[in-house]
Amino acid sequence: MEPDRTDLEVEAALDAERQFVFTLGGFALELAGAALVTHEKIPVPRFNFVQELGVGPERQTAFFEHALDHYFQRALRPTFRVPTPVPSHVDAGLQRFGFRPKASPLRLLLSQESVSAPPTSDVTVRVAEHRELDLVASFWTSERERPEFRAALDVAWVHPNPHETLVPLLASLGTETVSAALVYRYRSSAGIHAVATRPSARGRGAASTIVRFARSHAIAGPVSRYSIFADSARLEHRLESLGFRPARSFVEYELPPSAELALPSPGPPAGPRWRPPREPLRSP
Repeated sequence: MEPDRTDLEVEAALDAERQFVFTLGGFALELAGAALVTHEKIPVPRFNFVQELGVGPERQTAFFEHALDHYFQRALRPTFRVPTPVPSHVDAGLQRFGFRPKASPLRLLLSQESVSAPPTSDVTVRVAEHRELDLVASFWTSERERPEFRAALDVAWVHPNPHETLVPLLASLGTETVSAALVYRYRSSAGIHAVATRPSARGRGAASTIVRFARSHAIAGPVSRYSIFADSARLEHRLESLGFRPARSFVEYELPPSAELALPSPGPPAGPRWRPPREPLRSP
C-alpha cells in the first residue's frame, strides 16, 4: 500500500527539520529504529533529540543504552520523540532510564491550502538584513551559546547548500523590534522555526503576525507545504486559526533536571540473548 499524501508531507517536514539542525552545525546518527539528532555546541533539547521510528520489545534495551551513551558521552540531555500512540514497551523502557513524558504532546502542523485575510495589526514584518545578524541571534540564545549559534546562522544564511534556503524574519511595533522567526526550506518543504517575542511585547499579536507572514509569502522559494510545531493546546489552537492543521502527534520524554547523566548498572554478567544459527556438523 502506498503512503497517503499527508504521510509523505509529514516525512518531508520531519526531514526538513533535521536538515535545519544540520545546516546550523548539527548531525544525526541513524540507528535501526531511530535518528539521534545532535548538536554538540548548542546543548539544548531543540537541537538534541531522538526521533523514534519504531523499536521492537526484544531490541529496546540495547537501543536505549546505545542512544543514551551517544548523548551522555557528550554531556547532552536529549529528549525522545515518540509518535502516538506510544507502545507500552517504549514507555516502560524510557521510564526505566529516568525519562518522563511531558504533560502536553508535541504536534506537527502543516499549512492548509487557504488562509483567512489577516486582521488589522500594528505589527510590521520584514525579512532581516545581514547587518542585523546580532539582533537576530539575540532572540534565542544565552551569552554562552550565542557565539556558536551566531556563526552557524551566518554560514547557513549567506552560504546555503543546494536545495536549501534560510530566511530570518523580524517583526516590529513602531520602532522597536519585538519578534523574530527563522524560515528554513529544504527542497519543497519549509518549516517555521524559533518564533520568539520579547517579554515586554507578548500578547500584542507579533508572533501570530510573523507566522502568518511566513506562510503567506514565498520568501524562501516555492514550497508545497509549511510546517510548524506546537507544544501546548493553546498554541495549537492559535496556529489552526492561522491556517495550519495537525498532522502528527508525539509524546516527548525528558530527563528531570536532577537526573544524572549515567546509565544504570546492567547487573551481573549474562550470556548473549541471541546467537546466529549454526549448521549441524556434517560427517566427512
